[in-house]
Amino acid sequence: MRRRPVADGPEERLIRRGRWVLTGQIAAIITVVVLLVGAIAWGLMVRGQYVDGRRELAGSLSTASVTHPWPCVWMFERRGTTTLRTPAAPDALPVTTDLTAVSRQHPVLVARHRVGGIDYLVRTEWHPGRVAQATLDLRYQATERDRLYLALALAEVAGLLGALAGGRLLSGRAIRPLAEALRRQRSFVADASHELRTPLTQIHTRAQLLERRLHSGADPAVLAEDTARVVAGTRQFGEVLDDLLLAAQLGPDGAHPVPVDLAGLVREVAAAESARTDRRGLTLTVDVPESCPVTGVAASLRRVVNALVDNAIGHTPAGGTVTLTLAYDSGEVVLRVADDGVGLDPGEAERIFARFARGEHGAGRRFGLGLALVREVVTSHGGTIAAAGTPGRGATFTVRLPAAPVVAGAGRRSPALAQHRDG
Repeated sequence: MRRRPVADGPEERLIRRGRWVLTGQIAAIITVVVLLVGAIAWGLMVRGQYVDGRRELAGSLSTASVTHPWPCVWMFERRGTTTLRTPAAPDALPVTTDLTAVSRQHPVLVARHRVGGIDYLVRTEWHPGRVAQATLDLRYQATERDRLYLALALAEVAGLLGALAGGRLLSGRAIRPLAEALRRQRSFVADASHELRTPLTQIHTRAQLLERRLHSGADPAVLAEDTARVVAGTRQFGEVLDDLLLAAQLGPDGAHPVPVDLAGLVREVAAAESARTDRRGLTLTVDVPESCPVTGVAASLRRVVNALVDNAIGHTPAGGTVTLTLAYDSGEVVLRVADDGVGLDPGEAERIFARFARGEHGAGRRFGLGLALVREVVTSHGGTIAAAGTPGRGATFTVRLPAAPVVAGAGRRSPALAQHRDG
């Protein structure tokens, strides 16, 4: 058995494009946020440096002296025509224009100046008999801002990388519901095509048989029976459509489970398939109790039996036999559908329940889609399904379902045996 590769369709390309678009949008948002935070941090830092500089200059002028100024501050004092300087102060200082501008009418002047290629913050104050000036070298603040720029650049790079990674993760989570919806849509189409094939085949075969009997003047009672089976087949077809359209997922999740007579369902399916087995030259044998109740959804369980019988018929050549048996075993109802057809490789016994898997033996359509749906139904009913077989010697599918607790054991009464053979 081999698994067919899934083509890279427009849905997958749409999902990938959507993920990258979301990733880009998230990365852009985070980048803008980092830039905004950086701009705010830069503004606060510049503002803080300016306020701190003014405070340092004012404090130095009020508490320090020309000979012992605060760190990073140069102080000057003009008394008449004499100017006192802080030792080792730059030759380009003081700012004489500010010393001249300050007077009794304008006692304080704070300004930035670029002197000798260096930026200074300068505070000049007027005092009786003297004018004092303090200058702060702004190169240290510029160095702090350069560190901030570097930190912001690194944060931006890290934020961008984190945004790409986080955006990829978040976009994947955001797109996952869409991807799941697309997957369910594709699965719905595949499930619908498979589930509708069996009832359509039954109705078509029965209608052909009814047409031949009408032309051959068959007994009206036989015609009435065939007509009733066609009507029953259309009703079952409608049930399949209802379940698919209501997304019942072929199990009890979409409907309320009720007691279902599985023996009656097996007999109904056998009767519906009798025309097809007759036409193919097969023997269909049914060995079930009079009643065998389980708890579940009748339409879903009917399609389990339908799918298994259809699978057996499709892999049994003319002259072969398909056998349906139903029995109780330790509080469980055990349904077996066996055929003596092309068989089953034991190594495929588990893999054939995978979707879109296909067996290597036989010309029939033993696609894993139908068997995968059967397993979903059985599992949702609290049961199990297993397959066994040998190439060239047939296959057996065994379904185990919990028996309805109220009437467990009621099906041990006399079994009814029905056989449909080629005339």
